[in-house]
Amino acid sequence: MNFKRMSIITVLAVAQVSTVVPVSAQSSADIVPGQVMVQSEAANSGNVEQQQSQELLQQRALASEPVTSPSLTPDNSVPLEESSPEKSTDTDLNDPDSVQSNGDESGKIDDTQSPSESIPDDESVTEEAEKNEEDQVGTQDDQSPNTEDKSKSVNSSVNELILLMNSADMYHNGKHYKAAQPMAVKNGVSYISIRAMVERVGLKLSYNNTTKETIIMKDGNELRFKTNSSTYKVNGESRTMKGPSYQYNNTFMVPLTSITQALGIPYKVNQPEKKVILDLSGINGNDNGSGSGGGSVDPKPPINNEPGLILMMNSDKMYHNGKLYIAGQPMAVKSGVSYVAIRSLVERIGLRLTYDSKTKETVIIRGSYELRFKTDSKYYTVNGVKTSMKGAAYQTNNVFMVPLTSITQALDIPYKVDQANKRIILNLGTKPVATFTVENDEIFAGKTKVKYKTNAYSPNGLQIVNEKWEGREDIFAEPGTRTITYYVQDSSGEWSDPYSVTIKVLAPNEPPVAMFTTDKEEYKMGEKITYIDQSTDDENAIVKWDWDNNALAFFSPGPATIGLTVTDKHGATSYYEKTIIINGETFYTRDEFNQLFTEIGEKYIFNGANVPSMDLVPYTRTSEPRMLIRSNSPERVYTEGVVYRETGVGATRFMIHHLNETGKNVKMYVVATNINDTRASLTTENVGFGGPINIPTATGKASVQRYFESMQSGKDYQTITLQPGESKVILKELSAQSMKNDQVISMFADLYTDSPIRYNIVMIEENKDPIQKLPFLKLHPSDGIHNRGTYPDSTRLIESNELVGNTPARISIADKVNDPNLTGYDGITGYETSNAGNFGVVYRIKMNRVAPNTLISFNPRGGKYMGVIMVNGNIIGAPSSGAASAPNEASVLFRTGQYEQSVEILFTAAPGSSLPISLLFTPLPELKSN
Repeated sequence: MNFKRMSIITVLAVAQVSTVVPVSAQSSADIVPGQVMVQSEAANSGNVEQQQSQELLQQRALASEPVTSPSLTPDNSVPLEESSPEKSTDTDLNDPDSVQSNGDESGKIDDTQSPSESIPDDESVTEEAEKNEEDQVGTQDDQSPNTEDKSKSVNSSVNELILLMNSADMYHNGKHYKAAQPMAVKNGVSYISIRAMVERVGLKLSYNNTTKETIIMKDGNELRFKTNSSTYKVNGESRTMKGPSYQYNNTFMVPLTSITQALGIPYKVNQPEKKVILDLSGINGNDNGSGSGGGSVDPKPPINNEPGLILMMNSDKMYHNGKLYIAGQPMAVKSGVSYVAIRSLVERIGLRLTYDSKTKETVIIRGSYELRFKTDSKYYTVNGVKTSMKGAAYQTNNVFMVPLTSITQALDIPYKVDQANKRIILNLGTKPVATFTVENDEIFAGKTKVKYKTNAYSPNGLQIVNEKWEGREDIFAEPGTRTITYYVQDSSGEWSDPYSVTIKVLAPNEPPVAMFTTDKEEYKMGEKITYIDQSTDDENAIVKWDWDNNALAFFSPGPATIGLTVTDKHGATSYYEKTIIINGETFYTRDEFNQLFTEIGEKYIFNGANVPSMDLVPYTRTSEPRMLIRSNSPERVYTEGVVYRETGVGATRFMIHHLNETGKNVKMYVVATNINDTRASLTTENVGFGGPINIPTATGKASVQRYFESMQSGKDYQTITLQPGESKVILKELSAQSMKNDQVISMFADLYTDSPIRYNIVMIEENKDPIQKLPFLKLHPSDGIHNRGTYPDSTRLIESNELVGNTPARISIADKVNDPNLTGYDGITGYETSNAGNFGVVYRIKMNRVAPNTLISFNPRGGKYMGVIMVNGNIIGAPSSGAASAPNEASVLFRTGQYEQSVEILFTAAPGSSLPISLLFTPLPELKSN
């Protein structure tokens, strides 16, 4: 014992004089596609490497070799913290995340989860292949130590990694290595250098400069660790660690129990000897201590002449019926998905592969099927139908790589995984293959001609020379279940296996039966008619009802014939008509009936000449301070440019309405620029967008309806931040679609900013960047016809406390007299402007006393109107369909009941429609009983 202590002290003395311990004692990691090689364990490793001296680089190279001095015992190692018994006792003896324990106990984190379960399977070759897919990714080059450590002070069994507590020393199958930093305890959690351990295990480690993450590939799974994070990720799924990872002296340190759990490595703790023993026997790719543990092996299939196509994992070798071929690139794993060189595989199968230079697609022809794959796409198509893949196809070294599971699925090739020999065996077969589909969605006995689509091919590329069918009929005479079988024969005389499809032949479709009745056979003029639909269909599949002359009431005496045509989902129709009698007695006049029974949102005809003589509803009018930016001139835009510019702060509303006359496809944008020296926030509150289409009134109606819907749902509420001088595109619904020539768009939006923001509303060609283009765009002048401007106090509050509805009364909006135009200025020229029509103004109307049995209706006074209005929180069409015309059409908005009510109305004029309008409050006629 004394001799042992003396020899180790001597070694320590010599080591202190003659050995320089490097900053990072690990070799560099291999490069994984899409990532950069890690040169140190610092998050910004590139900067660290530039600062290293030549001496440090030489030390780094030396450090990747085993240490050749006599081994150090735990008692004499140099700890990061004091390694006295008292200190060791105080650290983490009782913590489940500590490496210290009593005796030789298991150090597993979770007794309920075995190491093999610590990383979930992901999509690659198969679930079985995924569990060992680090061999598919590729492993590090062998780095065998120059000399072996002859010391017997640390006993190792085959494929064990021994970590000494409070020490940088590691023993891998008897050979001595040094980590960049000793094992350490921080806040009761044991930490180790991640690179030193991972490279001894024989796995790949890389660094992603974009996400600042250290990445390990294991079993086809991607593990990601990040400095100062208490979680790590397995294929994007977060897992919790007992403590955060950290950097120390350019070395990345992680909790020991977390990295062993992540890699599925069982371990045990030998407390008396202060060591942690990791069992690496379950880790593939390790070379049992002969080097870094990651040297790749040139595998051979155990039976070289085994039939089929054998793909060797982590290799470019393929064996086709025993003959060796070399693929354009080795099998690879990217983001947990196994990839193969498509051309090498397809040519071995015997199919034709071409390239379509117009669509940039790789094309495979198999029988009557055309398969297309495209670089950077996660989809392939079969005869134009898209199918998703688990990963995007990509190019490397001019070789096109696709997911293995996707190409085998596309080509209908069964395969199995021989994990023990690291190979995938594709069953290509030699028989011809017969398949077919039945193209009809439904087949009816005695009626439907069945459409068969065949697809037959030979895996050996032989010609299909014959076919036979069983159970095939072009038209099946009787309903029931039928099985159809198809065979083909190739030019060698070999027949395919049978391919069968089972179909259901339905009984012939019975047409629907149209039928309805009325609540009476004879009615008075103006008496409401109730129609009761009694149509039937054997499949309950009527999809369309077309009524003829089904008025709610008739106002002329005599017979009235009503007709109904119904159509089922197969297109079969049926017609029924019924005649009722209208006698000469009047029940309601036409005006009375319309007021009582016209549906909410529907329009009716009345004598609009009486409206100007109606009394005006007495009310008070106030405003809310919201700045309106109205961009509507030039309405027709002929060249790209800035159509309006303004600076706003606080509550702001946009009303945008423009038509593209450039002759090109364009987009419109709102660009917001922070003109302050401090950060600014911009909150979008409500947004409504309509278009692009070529009907201005419909576009305006859609924008108002969606604006109101946004108020109801709050779905568009969001806040962004603008740095000083920064510009961003806002209100992205406006630019989501291109505007073709003659198309129009409309938008309403409410915003709030805490600082002044400059807004530019621009129209440019669809493929141009608005922020880059903005400094070079011209400012458009107004067209002199339509309106643009900036207007304060754009929310008007109208409140009435008088009882209304007992006599006809009206509220007139945008008539310039009772509701004057807002006045403002042109944000580009500075000239004073008047907001004609008060477009963009939101009216909040509160009627506190509306009499019982009052009709509230919407009457255009300036021309055609197509919009919506909100009444008591409900969005009502004005009208629901089509347009209402001035002055003799009105849309029904609301009817009060038998008691006095308060009614709240929200209105803003729909762009493209004509103003002014009147809200009418009229007493309803008395309801009569039959």
